[in-house]
Amino acid sequence: MAFIDNYSLQGKIAWVTGASYGIGFAIASAYAEAGAVIVFNDINQELVDKGLTAYEEKGIKAHGYVCDVTDEEQVQATVEKINHEVGVVDILVNNAGIIKRIPMTEMKAEDFRQVIDVDLNAPFIVSKAVIPGMMKKGHGKIINICSMMSELGRETVSAYAAAKGGLKMLTRNICAEYGQYNIQCNGIGPGYIATPQTAPLREKQEDGSRHPFDAFICSRTPAGRWLNAEELQGPAVFLASDASNAVNGHILYVDGGILAYIGKQP
Repeated sequence: MAFIDNYSLQGKIAWVTGASYGIGFAIASAYAEAGAVIVFNDINQELVDKGLTAYEEKGIKAHGYVCDVTDEEQVQATVEKINHEVGVVDILVNNAGIIKRIPMTEMKAEDFRQVIDVDLNAPFIVSKAVIPGMMKKGHGKIINICSMMSELGRETVSAYAAAKGGLKMLTRNICAEYGQYNIQCNGIGPGYIATPQTAPLREKQEDGSRHPFDAFICSRTPAGRWLNAEELQGPAVFLASDASNAVNGHILYVDGGILAYIGKQP
């Protein structure tokens, strides 16, 4: 077998949660190009239909399901449907997530719990649902979309940082518990990604200056720029492929160097 074939996902079934758009969509699209069969879910039919249309426009036949990843019964039912209609999942990407930017002393406990539920409990629930099938197959890849907030704190994101820090440790524990079954669980920690959701933070101000947050991010990133979702595709394919069979419990930060950099002196 040629070395490059280690990166092939030919015939593998990849489930990317919350992949109707954004980072999840970019990762799933790369998996399809590498040969995988794509399964994705979202919270309602409107988003699933939006995703199906977007995949179709790229020439990708994807299988979309409505599923709330915080609901264990829905997740188990969805796994059964996937097993029956597509096949047993080889690759899981826990991508679905939310963030609420609220100062900690102003944040309601119910808001904190909701972020923890989506960003930490859901990856536990979905991973738990697919691991038995991976064990029977004798292999599996689980990739958790972590964050730089798995390592750092900053203002207004106490719940998100707590969830993503917990997700880092869940990643390592899945590695420790199920590595013996040839299941590799790793994480990707994206930096600041240029998406439609972050576009307002990158708009020029009325006086022509940069948005303060845009200037802050670019000054803290050795690359000096926001990253693109497509720049996550290579790392995501690597961690889903046989090329990473000896990589387990690792968080790969794709952040343009932010975590290695103290920043420029004023």
